This record gives sequence, C-alpha cells and structure tokens, in this order.
Amino acid sequence: MRRKVIVGNWKMNKDIHETANLITELRERMKDFRNEVDVVICPPFTSLVIAKALIKDSPIKLGAQNMSQYDEGAYTGEISAKMLTVAGCEYVILGHSERRQYFNETDELINAKIKKALKAGLTPIVCIGETLEEREAGITDKIIITQVKGVLHELTATEVEKLLIAYEPVWAIGTGKNATPDQANQVHKLIRKQVGQMYSWAIAEKLIIQYGGSMNAQNASSLLSQSDIDGGLIGGASLKTVAFMTIIQTGVEAYL
Repeated sequence: MRRKVIVGNWKMNKDIHETANLITELRERMKDFRNEVDVVICPPFTSLVIAKALIKDSPIKLGAQNMSQYDEGAYTGEISAKMLTVAGCEYVILGHSERRQYFNETDELINAKIKKALKAGLTPIVCIGETLEEREAGITDKIIITQVKGVLHELTATEVEKLLIAYEPVWAIGTGKNATPDQANQVHKLIRKQVGQMYSWAIAEKLIIQYGGSMNAQNASSLLSQSDIDGGLIGGASLKTVAFMTIIQTGVEAYL
C-alpha cells in the first residue's frame, strides 16, 4: 500500500518568528507520532534555515515552494537547487498553479526544473491541474494528459520513481469550492493510467499522487479514503496547527 504524504505549503506566510512558533507547536503535537505517514513543511525561503534547525530529530521533513531551472548566475531573486539542499531541503514544489497563473510558468519550464531538482537529490512535488473554464468546457482529461506528458518529458523511469505528483484543480484553490472525492479520485486514476502508458504499470502503481485542491480538516477523511489519493498538498490548513494535525492523523488512519 502506498504511504500517505502530507505536505504543508505555507505560501507567502510566516516570518522567522512565526515559523518558530508553528514548528514548536507541531513538534509538541507530534512527539508521540509513529511515522505512518510522511509529513513535509514548505515555509518561505527566509524561514528554511531556522525551520531545518527546529525540525531536527523530529518526523517532519523540509521542502521549498519553488526553485530556479538554473544552477547559478545573474538571475536576481532566484534560488538554485544547490541552495535548497544546503539549507536542508529534501523536497521542492514545482509548477504550483499559482506559479503557472501569476508567473506564467509552462510545462516546459517545470520540466527543466524537475530535471535540476532530481540531479541535486531533491524530491520534486510536481503540480498539475485544470482551470474552471477547462473543466466546464469538458476538457479536463485532455489538459491533464497534456500536462503529464509535458512535465515528464524525457524523464527516465528511474527519475519518475523519485518524484510525486500533486493534482490541484485550480478552480478549487482558495475559492471555497472543492472537487468531490469521486471527481478527485477519477483524475488521480487518469494520471496513474497515463504514467502507466508512458512508463509501466509497476511505476504507476507506486507513484504517490497527492490531492491539492483545498483539503482541510473537514474533507480530509473523505478524500484520503479514496483508492488513488495518496496524501495532500495543504495550503491554508497547514498554517493552523490543529487543522494540519487533524489532516495528518486522518492520513495515518487511512494508511492503517
């Protein structure tokens, strides 16, 4: 059975002091945690170093919210994969819908970032998903298949085994709307099927596919109990200790 992976994407929230407070609260609540699921937090870049120090000897792992496709150079404001690994990151979110929407990131660019992340030893959390207009037009399947092909372009089977995919219906992020558990699971099945066709069913079966469409403490159980939903990429709920812990515990129960 695939392990559940619960990732907290803090987005542009929490300075270093607020980061310390939240991690301290999480550690306290996770002191008896038996590690049945993988828990990752992705604070802003400015909080990565302090976060790494504070999660030492805990089950919490560290990730970043984005990175550059370049190794180094005159790219003002960018962060490289090496910088992330030195700061203690094990994961990196790539291609989040907000990066696509606000910063015009394409499948081609995301693909380049994935390759750099893997080369540096980071585990990419690769985001894909359709907009409301695309869903209402009935082209969700087409969009998802196109994105899967684009972000995984020229990746080897061994490389694909090292990444995670997060399905995030763009229309369900920060809108209060949500895909039904069945709707979400059907897209997860489609992603798994597409990866199976591109690589092998053995690889597809092992692939962790998270749901990233406004999962919260109230809907986590119905979503994480689905056959092909292997965890959550959590936004707002990850900023609230009780809500995030509820989702984590729900993941434990779903796994057991």
